Amino acid sequence: MTKFYINRRQLIKSSATGAAALAAPAILRSRSAHAQEKVVNIWSYANFIPEDFITDFQNETGIRIQNRLVDDQGKQFNLLAAELPEPTVDILTGAGHRFLQFIESDLLTPLDTGRLKNWDKINPVYSESDWAIINDNKWGVPVLSGAEILAWNTEVVDASETRSWDVMFDPTYRGRTAYIIQDMMSVVMLYKGYDGNMIEYMDDPDKAAEIVREVRDFLIENKDMVRKYYESGAEIQQMFVNQDVVLAHAWNGPISKLIMDGFPVDITIPKEGSYGFVYTFNIANNAPNADNAYLFLDALLARPEIGAEMTRASGFISTVNGVDQHLTELEQRASSFTEEELAGLQFFRAEANDLKYQLVDPAVEEIKAA
Repeated sequence: MTKFYINRRQLIKSSATGAAALAAPAILRSRSAHAQEKVVNIWSYANFIPEDFITDFQNETGIRIQNRLVDDQGKQFNLLAAELPEPTVDILTGAGHRFLQFIESDLLTPLDTGRLKNWDKINPVYSESDWAIINDNKWGVPVLSGAEILAWNTEVVDASETRSWDVMFDPTYRGRTAYIIQDMMSVVMLYKGYDGNMIEYMDDPDKAAEIVREVRDFLIENKDMVRKYYESGAEIQQMFVNQDVVLAHAWNGPISKLIMDGFPVDITIPKEGSYGFVYTFNIANNAPNADNAYLFLDALLARPEIGAEMTRASGFISTVNGVDQHLTELEQRASSFTEEELAGLQFFRAEANDLKYQLVDPAVEEIKAA
């Protein structure tokens, strides 16, 4: 079946989540020290900003990039909230499903797309999607996209077995699977025919609780299938390389990197579907160097070669048009899905998060303890 680079898809369902590799944070100076300098302060995940781009941007503009590596949306929220009303950061990395929390806490400023002459280089699938507009404003620059996927070792598992999430619960692979347990809860809801975003159950919390209990009990029943409930992209990469696992639920980015490196692994979105997410660069409310932030964001969108390098470095899919022309055949394969696979992809949404996670978080702990 022919594969198509994801930014050629004309329609994709709504909103976003996600996560990325762990990295130790760099030290940023206090606001009073750097506010008078030509700097832009960024919180981003590892490998999101290409090193060559950093060098070129700094040389051409004289603006120094101070990039603090982060690994979690919640940590960014807590850190930024603690810094109010004078944040040290100009640009932070978000995912669409967390926009509402940041916006309601006045941590972000609406994006002025008129200051980005390269805004139209973003595929409208991402730049004009409904998840990106809240309170009639856009709140972030979509930079990378991904999905919760099924990954498998192609030397052990046949592709015909991966058409359904069933394979994750096949006794043949007992003790050789892994997943991020909280994310897997949403996938299993979808696998069982429920709304993993739980928006359908916002007016019926009893039904929502019943579904979560069903999924919790199912995962406890199949707990012996799992080698490990892992937490980071780097961890699942190492588990595949060490052949600790041959099947996994994962984010596509870390697994795509393995494909690009020639490891015998592949990815799919099974027939029951899965969830997608979009990472965005957002400007902090009262950012100390907002003008520099806009210059950085516009430069990042300027050329598809930059988006290609972001895909190459992170494994996630660039939102910029024309990137596929700057990727090798292998890199395109690693960062693509068939039209059939994409038909089952929905975006994570935020509307029911309060209901969802007050049920899912305790269930996750119960599964771990079982």
